Amino acid sequence: MRVLKATQQAIAAAGAALRSGALVAFPTETVYGLGADATSGRAVAAIYSAKGRPRFNPLIVHVRDLDAAQRLGRLTGSGRQLAAAFWPGALTLVLAKEPRCPVAELATAGLSTIALRVPAHPIAQALIRAADRPVAAPSANRSGHVSATTAAHVEADVGASVAIILDGGPTPIGLESTVVDATSAEPVILRLGGLARDDMERVLGRPLALARGATGKPASPGMLARHYAPAARLRLDAGEVHAGEALLAFGPTVPKHAAAAINLSPSGDLAEAAANLFSALRELDAAGPEAIAVMPIPHVGLGEAINDRLKRAARPQ
Repeated sequence: MRVLKATQQAIAAAGAALRSGALVAFPTETVYGLGADATSGRAVAAIYSAKGRPRFNPLIVHVRDLDAAQRLGRLTGSGRQLAAAFWPGALTLVLAKEPRCPVAELATAGLSTIALRVPAHPIAQALIRAADRPVAAPSANRSGHVSATTAAHVEADVGASVAIILDGGPTPIGLESTVVDATSAEPVILRLGGLARDDMERVLGRPLALARGATGKPASPGMLARHYAPAARLRLDAGEVHAGEALLAFGPTVPKHAAAAINLSPSGDLAEAAANLFSALRELDAAGPEAIAVMPIPHVGLGEAINDRLKRAARPQ
């Protein structure tokens, strides 16, 4: 495993590694991805092995642009509207697979649909072009654990399984992409994420429904009931800190006497809080508290996705 600053030379080497069937970790605007050649069943299998990920849980396939996406999945009218507005960006669309889609069946968990994203991060874009093929890439962390937003997080979780980690610094959004099922005329949000629901609703001109979590075979990544979880138990909507607890704070007024404390955003900025969420959970968890008390976070804009992650992380195993 090599951790390389994401220079043009390093990206070219990472592209060659992907073509050879190896795993490469790389930054996107959301979180770090654990990438493999999406057309190779053997390479995709290595992702599941490295993460300890259930094979019924499909992967997101990253492509360079809309044209590349349309060769793999069939865009509906609403899907085309969303793609035009938010690609490249923090949006994943679940589409019906094209009949000659070359993506390995394992990447789509045997479903008739495929989850596609055009990332905006320049390193992710450069890597996809260097590899010259679609790249299957879930978050670069152990399955169910806190997602990786720095190269160091990737190295700590799955470094032994990765040929190259491209270090592009902390990811700017810090939450996974929003996933929308666009297989029919009425799109449905399968996973809240880095693109806010109200932004999509403004483009579509109507409300977007939110699917409830899957307990069997999920249609999208991020739908498992327990996910994004630190080792310590989370206590949500906390107004005070109990003995032995660390504190995940938000806003200007913070309870005292925590064993350790991190404020996601002292000014109450939800974008800042989203960018800091996973790093803060990892840091507090490393301090070994009995539990982590989490202050209330507004359920508006990106706060909706932040609360979704915290709720899943707080579920008992």
